[in-house]
Parts: sequence; structure tokens; C-alpha cells
Amino acid sequence: MKTSMRRVVWSIAIVVFLISSLCAGESNHHSKYLMYVGTYTEEGSASKGIYAYSFDAGTGQLTALGLAAQSVNPSFLAIHPNRRFVYAVNEIGNYKGEKSGAVSAFSIDAKTGKLTLLNQVASRGAGPCYISIDKSGKHVLVANYDGGSIAVFPVLEDGRLGESSAFVQHTGHGTNPERQEAPHAHSIDVSPDDHFAIVDDLGLDQTLVYPFDSTKGSLNASAANIAKAAPGAGPRHFALSPNGKFGYVINEMASTVSVFSYDSAAGSLTPLQAVSALPKDFTGHSEAAEILIHPSGKFLYASNRGYDSVAVFAIDQSKGTLTPIEYASTKGASPRNFEIAPGGTLLLVGNEKSDNIVTFGINAKTGKLTPNGKALNIAQPVCIRFVAID
Repeated sequence: MKTSMRRVVWSIAIVVFLISSLCAGESNHHSKYLMYVGTYTEEGSASKGIYAYSFDAGTGQLTALGLAAQSVNPSFLAIHPNRRFVYAVNEIGNYKGEKSGAVSAFSIDAKTGKLTLLNQVASRGAGPCYISIDKSGKHVLVANYDGGSIAVFPVLEDGRLGESSAFVQHTGHGTNPERQEAPHAHSIDVSPDDHFAIVDDLGLDQTLVYPFDSTKGSLNASAANIAKAAPGAGPRHFALSPNGKFGYVINEMASTVSVFSYDSAAGSLTPLQAVSALPKDFTGHSEAAEILIHPSGKFLYASNRGYDSVAVFAIDQSKGTLTPIEYASTKGASPRNFEIAPGGTLLLVGNEKSDNIVTFGINAKTGKLTPNGKALNIAQPVCIRFVAID
């Protein structure tokens, strides 16, 4: 596709993306939701799989619905755009005798929150840790951490997953012999126009942007654009600003956030800034985990495990750069994933090692977080996702 045409398509995609973001910030667009939580189930965990809660965006009330589906280490989840299906990676190293994890497809019962397993396929690499869906809803994309690879799976009409349509094996290593002895693909996200798949590889200190064909479900590995992180930084997760101009990477090992300008036509990332997710006077050991941008586009949030907190940053709307605002305690141990609830007024943090999810109010003017005294008891929460049911 010619560059001029791609820019037109991108502009249309950004408008759609902004509209969906605005809708996510309006509590009157939908009022009733289901919240699903992916967990770790092995190594002595009391969890048995994916858990469901009902959420009222008008009141902020969360009600436990119990175990939605029994599953092994369904650590990360993705909701289909049609709101009928949930997809989960099963973070294991051996699936049916293969050095691979699994990917599970579930149908949603909107009345009860229960999930019914539709099918399960090999993720084509050990330890799958991240899953996303393209904007068309036609493909599921998976990052295999232990395997150091990424794969794409077609979504069939009934929600089941087909055999993979694309697979890329990363090669090489980073500077840290203990953590970066090999590639470790940690996340894969799709651009709003469905033209690129953005992959963070902790083991390679790279963020790779692959051309993605959403019709075929293919990745062009030879044409990937690569943004290099500082040696030993360990890129983990990616977030794109609502206006599509800036990209942000949370670096697990260095506990930093890398800021990039994003060229939507070329699919390239240009470095702008690197800022610590920790206070200047912190001297202990901590590892960063999750990164999210508020639907308003004004604030960025990043979690720290060790210095158990969520770092809050203000985003310069014209430059994309970050200014630290505060470091809010998560009132628990080892905050992993967190999510901003529909309506944009609440942030829920999953504290993996203290077995709870703590809720914080978000100040619309400052972005600061205030615990509201509400917590959910759940064993080893890893990923939180919402789906509208009305």
C-alpha cells in the first residue's frame, strides 16, 4: 500500500481508536460488565483458573461470581471485540509432549459469567505469557516467553482457534547471562490500523515492529523495525498513546519507561526519553511489570514489584514525554498486571504474592491514586480484563 494511502487508513483507524477510548471513559455507554481475572494455578496456588466478577460502572460495585473456568496457569487474557469470547494463554512448558504452552478459547455466558472451553491449541513455544487480538477480531497473537517466539492463530466463526497462521522464532541474547541468555518474547500488541504487531523481547533488549497482514494472519519477519533498549533493560510491555503518536515500553529489569515517537505509516519507533519508574532515593531490588495509559491520554501508570507501587506520570500532550507525579503503594505484594475500569475513575491492581486485588480511585485532574478501602481476595492474580454485557 502506498504511503499516502496508508496515512489515510491510519487516520481513519485513529478516529475509531479515539472514539472507542472515549466510550471506555463514559460510564453511561455501558453500565454492566463482567471482570475476568487470569491466575497462576500451580506451585501451591489455591487458584483453579479464571475467575469472574460482575462490575457496575455506575456505582463501582464488584461482586464475586466464582470460578468461571478451570484451567492450568491461564495467566494472561484477551477479550474478543464481539464480547462473546475470552482467550487465555496457559503458561506451561510442556503441552501434549511438546515444548510448548497452550492457548485456550472460551465462550462467555453473559448472565452467569461462566466460561465454556471451546478448544485448545499449542502456542508453539514454551511459557506463553501474553495474548492479544487484532482489531478485526480475526486473529489471536501470542508471545512465548520461554520459547522466545511469537505466533498468530486464526479465530474461526464459532470462536475456536485454528492452527497457527504465522510463527517467528527470535534468536540471540542480551547482556545479562542469567535473565537474557536467550530471547524472551514478553508481549505482542497490534497497532490500531491492524498493520503492525509490536513485540517486546526482554532477552534481546529489543522492541520489534512486524508488518502484519490481518487478512492472512501473517507476519513479515524480514521487514521488522527494531527499537533497541539500553543493555540489560529488559523490555516487557508496550502502550500506545490514544492519539497514536507516542509509544511507551516498560523495562522490567531496569525499572524504566522508554518513550518513543511512533511513525504509523512506517511502523517505526524513535527514542525520545527514558525515565525511572522508581523514586530517586530507592536503593533496593525491584522489577517493573505493567504499563497503561489513562483513556484521557493525560496520565501513564507503571507497576513495580519489590518497591510495591504504581508509578504515576503526567504525559506532555505535544511532546509525549513523562513527568513523575507520585509512587502509590499497592497495599499488597508484587503488583503484576493492573487495569483501569470502564469509566476511567478506578484502577484495580493485582498483587500476585499477597493474593488480592486492590482498588484505587483516580483523580481526573492530577492522575493521582487513592485507595478506596476495597480489596478482593483471589489467589495469585495475574491479569484483569473487563467485558461489557449490556
